[in-house]
Amino acid sequence: MIIRSILRPAFVGTVALTTGLTGLLTLVPAAASARATTTPTATPVTALAATGKAADPAAPTTAAVAAGSRAGPGGEVSRPADAALLYRPGTHVRAAPGAPAPPKDVSALSWVVADAGSGAVLAAHDAHRALPPASTLKTLFAVTVLPRIPGDARHSVTEADLAGVGAGSSLVGVAPGRTYDVADLWRGVFLSSGNDAVRVLAGMNGGWDSTITQMQAKARALGAHDTRVVSPDGYDAPGQVSSAYDLAVFGRAGLRLPAFAEHCATVDAQFPGAGRSTFGIRNTNRLLTGTDEVDRYRGLIGVKNGYTTHAGNTLVAAARRGDRTLLVTVMNPQSGAPNAVYEEARTLLDWGFAAAPAVTPVGSLVAPVPPSPPRQASEEEKQGPVVRAGRASVPEPEGGARATDAGIPTAGTGPEPTGQGTGVFGRLWPKVFITIACLAALALLVSWRAARRRRRREGTLP
Repeated sequence: MIIRSILRPAFVGTVALTTGLTGLLTLVPAAASARATTTPTATPVTALAATGKAADPAAPTTAAVAAGSRAGPGGEVSRPADAALLYRPGTHVRAAPGAPAPPKDVSALSWVVADAGSGAVLAAHDAHRALPPASTLKTLFAVTVLPRIPGDARHSVTEADLAGVGAGSSLVGVAPGRTYDVADLWRGVFLSSGNDAVRVLAGMNGGWDSTITQMQAKARALGAHDTRVVSPDGYDAPGQVSSAYDLAVFGRAGLRLPAFAEHCATVDAQFPGAGRSTFGIRNTNRLLTGTDEVDRYRGLIGVKNGYTTHAGNTLVAAARRGDRTLLVTVMNPQSGAPNAVYEEARTLLDWGFAAAPAVTPVGSLVAPVPPSPPRQASEEEKQGPVVRAGRASVPEPEGGARATDAGIPTAGTGPEPTGQGTGVFGRLWPKVFITIACLAALALLVSWRAARRRRRREGTLP
């Protein structure tokens, strides 16, 4: 009875300990499994079939679109182009047999013909050549600043707003002491190429330097890497350059903004003058207005022209015929002919509308999509599965190392006691020993009681 009273609690404790030990031991493989699932792995392409979303081999890939491929008015895409082709010097076009050849009498240092809808570049000459852009840089200014200033805003102009306007700049007639609707200022930018209006709008946008930073960032976001902004109005400044490719990118982005598209297509407008008077302003894009011996181009919808003594004549022009809209950029014609920038743009637009159905593009105005950043592990995952299972609430010792992936500290906890080993089983061996001893004692007790019962039956036990 004495032995029974001693062993009964031991037996109960042994069962509880064994159950707890079993649960603890089964935690280890579960934790290892959890650790395996927290490691990011690349999904194989063949996994698409398991989701029921198998890739359509006929569908264009993002890479094909970004590289440039045949694109019709609906944006359909076929054979991809060499993405590096536009960085090579010379004229590039991939026309089918029988398609009209690009004009040879275009004297511009750089030009591009592109589909504004799909972004496909149909033909180009020295597309990425860095050249001063003149007032065509105002396309980037408008794309950057238009969305940042409310369309119904008003501003009272001060002398400080107009400080720094370059000598000989084109002006719309903004005067200090007058209050202007922001829409009037934008018409001054697009129609009269007014550097004074640009100065005021840049001030409303946070300042000249801030606007430069914003424009540079916007150019990079659009995939336009040839542009360096020094003066947002396009006024000649050391180091300020763009390219026919980048200007086409800016024109395409602008046409997607309703206010930009409206302003760049406006031929005539009234601008506020002294008191309540107004005076008329007219768009300086001669392909749009049909003035100074330049016939208006059928279907023209903008975009922006420019001129400085350093840049020569520059032009971004867009025209729509049917369901197709084309963009051309012409930079610094060398022929010396009157109105050469407009006539060469006309020639390129005519060729583009005639040849587009039979041309495989040589590039694209669409910026490549950057890869997604790798998935970041959560703080819980960084602690490891064993820590997450039972040690999450225990703070790490100051100065100690973080837990390893297995959840066992590698420093800051002191050495393991001699003879106990390391790891989970090293810390549990005393409990295992006690459990085995109790089970052995239980076995002896059962054997002893069985012997006593047998001896009673045989009559040998007194």
